Amino acid sequence: MGLEEKLSTDLKAAMKSSNKAVVDTLRIIRAAIQNVRLDKKEDLSEEEVLSVISKEAKKRKESIELYEKGGRTDLVEQESKELEIISAYLPEAMSDEILIPIIDEALQESGVESINEMGKVMALIMPKVKGKADGKHVQDLVKEKLS
Repeated sequence: MGLEEKLSTDLKAAMKSSNKAVVDTLRIIRAAIQNVRLDKKEDLSEEEVLSVISKEAKKRKESIELYEKGGRTDLVEQESKELEIISAYLPEAMSDEILIPIIDEALQESGVESINEMGKVMALIMPKVKGKADGKHVQDLVKEKLS
């Protein structure tokens, strides 16, 4: 069963059980997928669907940070619930034990020793970890290695 089929099945189940939070969140995800499909004018691959879901999760994380700074605990709670629901559709994130060897390999391959050339290293790493690791976390690890 593909991700889109799983989303549809879970949406139907949430509607039957009157779980408003899950219904609303899954509808948002499905709408985002549909918007990308309309922009591309073709069906999306599983990887592209996963990318859309990852972007939705990233939006929630950023919103949570902003709402926490603004003292809006009600909105933090809502966004956290949505993030929890969305995270169920994402693959488990790569651990640092897996990421660090990939980063070390990219550093060796690129020969980069300065933080100013970090983009070259990130360009080598991100295709290998896309959808499996948070780009911000990878960036922090690379900065740590270069400094």
